[in-house]
Amino acid sequence: MNFFAAQDQARRSTRRLVVAYIIATILIVLGVTAIVGFAAFSFAPGNYGYPAGQFARDNFALLSGTALATTLFILGSSLYKTSVLSAGGGQVAVDMGGTLVPTDVQDPLRRRLRNVVEEMAIASGVPVPEIYVLEEEQGINAFAAGFSPSDAAVAVTRGTLEVLDRDELQGVIAHEFSHILNGDMKLNVRLMGVLFGIMVLGLIGRLIVRGGYHTSIISSRRDRGAPVVLVVGVGLVILGGIGVFFARLIKASVSRQREFLADASAVQFTRQSEGIANALKKIGGYSAGSKINAADPEEVSHMLFGSGTGLFGLFATHPPLVDRIKALDPSFDASQFPRVEAHQAGTRRIDESPHAAFSGDVTTAFASGGTKVLSDSIAETVGRPQKEHVQFARGLRQGIPESLSDAAHSSELAYLLAIALVLDRSGRVTDRQFTLVQEQLGQQRTDFVRRFYDDLLACGAEFRLPLLEIAFPALKLRPTLQLSYLVSLTGRLIEVDGEIDLYEFCFYRIMMSNLGRAIDPTGKRQATRSNRKELRAAAAMLIRIIADYGNDTDAKRKAAFAAGMATLGPWAKDEAYSSTRDDTVAILDRCLDILLGLNSKGQESLLKAISAAAAHDGRLSVAEAELTRAVCATLDYPLPPILVAR
Repeated sequence: MNFFAAQDQARRSTRRLVVAYIIATILIVLGVTAIVGFAAFSFAPGNYGYPAGQFARDNFALLSGTALATTLFILGSSLYKTSVLSAGGGQVAVDMGGTLVPTDVQDPLRRRLRNVVEEMAIASGVPVPEIYVLEEEQGINAFAAGFSPSDAAVAVTRGTLEVLDRDELQGVIAHEFSHILNGDMKLNVRLMGVLFGIMVLGLIGRLIVRGGYHTSIISSRRDRGAPVVLVVGVGLVILGGIGVFFARLIKASVSRQREFLADASAVQFTRQSEGIANALKKIGGYSAGSKINAADPEEVSHMLFGSGTGLFGLFATHPPLVDRIKALDPSFDASQFPRVEAHQAGTRRIDESPHAAFSGDVTTAFASGGTKVLSDSIAETVGRPQKEHVQFARGLRQGIPESLSDAAHSSELAYLLAIALVLDRSGRVTDRQFTLVQEQLGQQRTDFVRRFYDDLLACGAEFRLPLLEIAFPALKLRPTLQLSYLVSLTGRLIEVDGEIDLYEFCFYRIMMSNLGRAIDPTGKRQATRSNRKELRAAAAMLIRIIADYGNDTDAKRKAAFAAGMATLGPWAKDEAYSSTRDDTVAILDRCLDILLGLNSKGQESLLKAISAAAAHDGRLSVAEAELTRAVCATLDYPLPPILVAR
């Protein structure tokens, strides 16, 4: 299943979730109304011989009011929980007792965790998520939470850090990144908010029973209200149990198969099954297993790496542990679980320095061969990084100059690094850009920006997008007003000469989108409403801009445009090449906003067309490869580094 198909499946799961929620809500509302009606009828004076139907008609206001109040209560509870979760994945981790891992952490275990997460983010083509450790949890477990990669958080338990080695930890993190890339993470957070309204009635019922029982003891025999309250409370407890039943059933139906898929994706990402398989085996042989204590595991069980609870069978959110292991290691037997001791990692030497020496070529190679094969292979890697991408990411992270790596991990300097990343690389207008930076930020900060700019020029183009991804967690720590100003300033910098470098614009667009989602995680990027003709024109414009950007003669530009449009097929046959130089941020923004409205099939076709236009001559340079990645990032396609040489 490729990225686009996985997104479709996640959307179908969301629709099924909504339908199941509506059905469960209707049944619970009917149940509450029936219980209130029964209690009122049973304890009403002179009810002997009173027909139930007549009683219902005479008390229509009571019953309809009960139904309305119950509906509003369930919806309100779900909306309340959803609003709490709207702060992003980090809020979920904090609520579970998580502690944020600093961007400049020096502790070896946490440094190793940050390195693994950063490498997986670079390999996947998404911003580095926030990283948390559940310090009080000794079980082996992890989860990813958030509405999008831009506000995602990855959390692991202390037991995961201390018991697993690097390969096993990488397998667990790859499993969680699969949930991020497949759309499972967003679905899981929505599931938490939606099911809260169904499950909360049980809690209310238990409170009523306690209060009603106490009242029935101290009240007078003539007080007929206490028994009514007690009956209602007992009924709500029963309905609350039914709500929990529905919640568990919905969670199991949504998440169980997704766990098998995430395990398989983790093997695909790392190209070795031993890492995640051994992590699962250690859960089976570890006294604490995958148990979660600090938070209510019932609420979060569907998003955990291990079950975190003792549920099994129909209500289990995860497949049986042995079945998961056998899917990865068919020869495994349940008697082979290893004996695992707590804190066993404390005796191992962990070499995870932030700037480890790197030997090897981290430059993306050139390609030779047909454009069709190349564009297809690029489309297939979206949301599906391979072992080569993870290895490349590790080498690239280690190869980043120390000054730039330190800046990307600093909340103060990441701000200035982001500005350096959008400055003109040709040097034609940098004097004017630096003048603007000095006017806005002062001489001292401008000196930092100039230093970072010089270091970036000395690096290869393949370092630029990963640096922005690594800097993202540090940028999010800045106040909202400063982030808004950063977006405004970078927009002015790329327009300083009235012309737009597409690569710089893509960086601006990525920054604007990711920071906007970090500020408002639930805010959805709305596609501009458009018809088929406007979609075709927007696609043609984007391919024309890429053709213009990557070629130096009109003949080559026309050939690149033709290669891209031919990939789109008959749908775009009427679009002709026309070279214009009046592109503006507003025009490009509108073009990309329109293309966000493509369905999954259209998105996949557009990606192949972009790739074909960039590599129309059968050779893909580093600059063209990174431009393709940057364009894809603006369209929300998580494209790994393009490694065209195998």
